Amino acid sequence: MCWNRFWILGLGTLFTCTFFIQAKNNPVSDKQDKPIRTIVIDAGHGGEDPGAKGSYSTEKQVTLEVALKLGKILEENMPDVKVVYTRKTDRFDDPRKKAQIANDNKGELFVSIHCNSTGKIRKVTGYKTVYHKKGKKKVAVKQPIYAYYPSNAKGTETYIWATSKNNAKMESLKQNSVIVLDAESEETKQLMDDTDPETFILLNTLRNAYFDQSLRLSTLIEDEFTRVGRISRGARQRNEKGIWVLSATAMPSVLVELGFISNPEEEDYLNSNNGQQELANCIYKAIKRYREELDRFTNNRNTQQSTTKNNGKNNNTTAYLKATSNSKENRSAPASGDRYCVQLLITDKFYKPGASIFRKLHGDINRQPIVMNKKKLNKYIWGRFKTDEQASGALRKARKLGFKDAFVTSC
Repeated sequence: MCWNRFWILGLGTLFTCTFFIQAKNNPVSDKQDKPIRTIVIDAGHGGEDPGAKGSYSTEKQVTLEVALKLGKILEENMPDVKVVYTRKTDRFDDPRKKAQIANDNKGELFVSIHCNSTGKIRKVTGYKTVYHKKGKKKVAVKQPIYAYYPSNAKGTETYIWATSKNNAKMESLKQNSVIVLDAESEETKQLMDDTDPETFILLNTLRNAYFDQSLRLSTLIEDEFTRVGRISRGARQRNEKGIWVLSATAMPSVLVELGFISNPEEEDYLNSNNGQQELANCIYKAIKRYREELDRFTNNRNTQQSTTKNNGKNNNTTAYLKATSNSKENRSAPASGDRYCVQLLITDKFYKPGASIFRKLHGDINRQPIVMNKKKLNKYIWGRFKTDEQASGALRKARKLGFKDAFVTSC
C-alpha cells in the first residue's frame, strides 16, 4: 500500500538523518531512542486576539479548552512523552514566540488548534417598490429586501504548510538546535553552509520527511474525526495568514480546524464539554496511531546503534553529519551521479509525459500515484540533476513556467 511504502522509504531516511544529527559524544540513551519524546500543543489566538467569533463565544476560548483537554489525555496515556503548551491561559503570544517555544523544547511534533469561520449568508426575503426620477417621469423599480443568516458551513480541516513555504521550513531546520548542535564549531559552520551539497541534501531530506510525516498525521486526524461522525473537509496544504508557524517549527507540524464557530450548531458543539472531549480524543487517537507507525519502523535502531558502537565508529557530531549525507547520496543517486529532482505538482489530473503542460521542460517527467485523504492523486517529478546549482536553475524555470508550488527534492 502507498502509506506502507512511505513509512519504509521516507522514515528510513529520516531516522538515519535524525539519529546522526542528534548524536552526542555520549552513547544515545533509551529515552532518546523513542521517536516522539516531546509534543507541543498550540492553542490558537489568545489575549487581545480573540480569533473567530461566534454568537456568544470566541475561537481563543474554544482552542484553549481543547488544547488543555488534549494535553491531559496525552499526559495520562503517554507518560513517557513531555507535553509542552504554547499557552495555558488567556494570553497572546506572537507566532514567532510560539515557534521559538516549540523549537527551544526540541519538539518532535507540533499541533496547532484553531476554529474556522465564514461570513453570514445573504438571502432575498421579498421586494419593495421604489421610484426613481427619469426626466420628468417617476419610474417604479423593484428592489430586493435582504436578510442575513448565520453560515451553515460545518466540518473539520487539518492543514500542513504549503510547498511554497519549503524554503522557510528548511531555514527553520538550519537555524534551530535540532540541526546545529555546536554552532560555534568551525566544522559545523562549514557543514551548514548553504552552498555545500551535503548540507543541501541533509536539510532537504529532513524537510521532505517532515512534510510527509505532517501529511500522514493530518490524514489520520481527519480519519478519526470521520469515525465519530464529524464532516471532514480534508487534509490540505495552506499558504495564507495563520499558517506561518507551521513552516517556522523545526519538526512535523499540523494545524487543526475543529469546526465552524460561525455556525450556531457547530458553535454549541465546540463549546460543549462532550464536544471538546470528543475532539481532543480524536486528535489523541490520531497521534497514538502515528506514533505506533513510527515505533514499528524504529524497533531495530538499538541494534544498529550497538553495531555502530562495537565497530568503533567515530561519535563526533560532524562525522555523523558527513556520514549521513554520504549515506543519503549513495542510496538515492543513480550510477550517473544525478542526485536532485524537481517536484512539479500534485493533482488529481492524469498527464502523459508528453502533455502540453510539460512541453517546455526538457528531461523525463515521472508520475507517482499517491493517496491523500482517501483520494487518488498524481505526483509529477521532473528530471535528474547532478548538482544543487543545476537543480536550483531547474526550479526557477519550473516556477517561471507556472509550477508555483515546485520544489527541489532528492531523487
